[in-house]
Amino acid sequence: MRIPELSTRTHLLLLTAWAALWFVVVEPSGGFSWHYLRTGGELIYDGSSGDGGLNLYARHPELQMGPVSFLVAGLFNPFPDAVGQVLAEAFMSLLGLVVLVLAGRSAARHFLGTGTNHQRLRRRVLVAGLAFIPMWIEVSVRFAHLDDVLALFFTALAVRYMTRCDAAATGICMALALDSKPTALAFLPLLLALPKDRWLRAGLWCAGLVAVAWVPFFLVDSHSFAAAEFTIPNNPASALRWLGANDPETPSWARPAQAALGLLLGAVAVWRGRWAAVVLIGANARIVLDPSVYTYYTASVLLGTLLWDVCGQRRLVPLWSWLALAALYGSVFVVHDDSTRGLIRLTFVVVSTAYVLFAPVRDRGRRPRERPDEQPVEGPWGPMWDPGRTRPWSR
Repeated sequence: MRIPELSTRTHLLLLTAWAALWFVVVEPSGGFSWHYLRTGGELIYDGSSGDGGLNLYARHPELQMGPVSFLVAGLFNPFPDAVGQVLAEAFMSLLGLVVLVLAGRSAARHFLGTGTNHQRLRRRVLVAGLAFIPMWIEVSVRFAHLDDVLALFFTALAVRYMTRCDAAATGICMALALDSKPTALAFLPLLLALPKDRWLRAGLWCAGLVAVAWVPFFLVDSHSFAAAEFTIPNNPASALRWLGANDPETPSWARPAQAALGLLLGAVAVWRGRWAAVVLIGANARIVLDPSVYTYYTASVLLGTLLWDVCGQRRLVPLWSWLALAALYGSVFVVHDDSTRGLIRLTFVVVSTAYVLFAPVRDRGRRPRERPDEQPVEGPWGPMWDPGRTRPWSR
């Protein structure tokens, strides 16, 4: 039996309806962490007091979000608290749909000239999106973590520009991701997926904008480094416990190790021709070495599996997106033993990382490249481009 084709409009309507349903269900109990963003958004614009402006991180090391996150959060300051929170949640939810569009367009661009059927790709994005959206609503509505939302959004945007070989835009977007949340550092190997002659330009843009955003805080008050030393309890369900770290709070080596592991394995992934695995590997490094087990952490993993499922392989069923949802989110409700949940997290990280690094894939070694003299064709999210073609992909 032939599966009916999905139009772009139908595709987007289905995903929007799914997101709206989750928003309505979760919003009444949402905004768990919005007060942090609300406070930071007020303080960063308040340069008159010793607690705000460029003294923000020195006086409030518990505010672990990046300056871009606070600048955006501050845009909701004029509204009453309750109204501003709902508007922020709606804004963040909308960005999740934009991320899905970006992933679809990135995949379409990546597979140009390979004979990939755009209808199959569209269905793959749809099915992966059905797994991605619940976790996006978890981070954007239930926890209202604008910093994670912006970091993931800018990372997805960086992937889009990277597939177009736009070094400056890729570097700028990765800088904005880092300026939103420092944990985005683990996604930096995406820059290495650009052609080698673009590395310097992308790196300079990224480093320059990161310096512009962060250095002023440290120049004004050296105590801003206190934010980097802030610790949280080591949850009994964390994978760290299985790695022998039984410290009651964040081990001193945990944060540097997260970044180092993500950067190293991400670089290995690019070297092996698997740039689509970089975000998943970086997110895995975070959850396996983080002392906390908040469910919103899983949103970064789901972005990683989304990019891998739609850009890293051509299987119709996006297996890893649904495995991640079941293992990291479903287990929270089904498995009640802390130690077992920690083992599940560790197992998922090890297995998924090993798979994306070493399992055979059809398009291994395929890197982004420029495409001169391109002709338009219909892609999974609207018009795309294919050199020398005047009709849609045929297979």
